[in-house]
Amino acid sequence: MNTKEKLNESMKEAMKSGDEIRKRTVRMALAAVKQVEVDKRIELDDMAINALIQKEVKTRREALEEAKTANREDLAAANEAEIRILEEFLPQAMPAEELRALVQAAIEETGAVAPSDMGKVMKIVIPKVAGRAPNDRISAAVKELLTK
Repeated sequence: MNTKEKLNESMKEAMKSGDEIRKRTVRMALAAVKQVEVDKRIELDDMAINALIQKEVKTRREALEEAKTANREDLAAANEAEIRILEEFLPQAMPAEELRALVQAAIEETGAVAPSDMGKVMKIVIPKVAGRAPNDRISAAVKELLTK
């Protein structure tokens, strides 16, 4: 079952059970997928859908930080719940040591020696990670290993 089918099934289950937060969150994710599909006139694959879900999780994390700063515990709790729901549809996160090993292999493969070679390394690493780590985490690992 692909990610889009999982989202649809989860929406049906949420509607049957009356879980409003899950229903709202999954509906939002499906709407984002549909919007991109309509705009680009293509059918999104699992990698593209995972990227959209990661983007939504990132948005929720930013909103969570803002809610905490503003002492809005109600909004913070809602964002945390939405993040947990969205993360169910993402692949297992890549462990930091596995990511570092992939980045190190890509650095050796490209012959990168300075932070200015970061683009070459990122181009190799991102497809291998396949949505199991956010790009900012990949970027941080590349930067760290290139500045040693």
